[in-house]
Amino acid sequence: MSKAFTKETDAEIEEVEDDTPSPQPTGTKNYITPRGFRALQDELRQLRRVERPKVVETVAWAAGNGDRSENGDYIYGKKRLREIDKRMRFLLKRLEIAEVVEPSQQKNREQVFFGATVTYADEDDNERTVRIVGIDEADTARGEVSWISPIARALLKAREGDVVELRTPAGPQSIEVVAIAYEDV
Repeated sequence: MSKAFTKETDAEIEEVEDDTPSPQPTGTKNYITPRGFRALQDELRQLRRVERPKVVETVAWAAGNGDRSENGDYIYGKKRLREIDKRMRFLLKRLEIAEVVEPSQQKNREQVFFGATVTYADEDDNERTVRIVGIDEADTARGEVSWISPIARALLKAREGDVVELRTPAGPQSIEVVAIAYEDV
């Protein structure tokens, strides 16, 4: 029988099966912006149509080279295939449960809701701007925070000029909402 059809070790199987979606409070919906939804779809499409076929081709070539036990291309390729398949399953699950929310359709633009871009000032008058987005699209380097993050929870439903309390590891901190904007896509 070909080694391609033999059972993998238990450790490898456990690694593949551990593809649960990212932590999300139970009973809450997986809100996401249209841009975030498209990004997840694009990543899934890239994995399915480009990366996976390339790796399959490499594994097939490596398998034809004989002894697979010491064939680095084959071993790495099989490992990479498992990683790609795991990520694809994860993305499919996240897309399946996603609830797309269009921030530009927000009627009450005077309050902070999902999709808002908020500028706030801390106690030292340092201003920061964050955009409240879904769990799967949060990126602090770009100023995008998850709607379940402490800063987003503190800001939700606030209005310009409101002072809200942000709970930090160093203790509570007061922040003032300076501006609220909703992106028109």
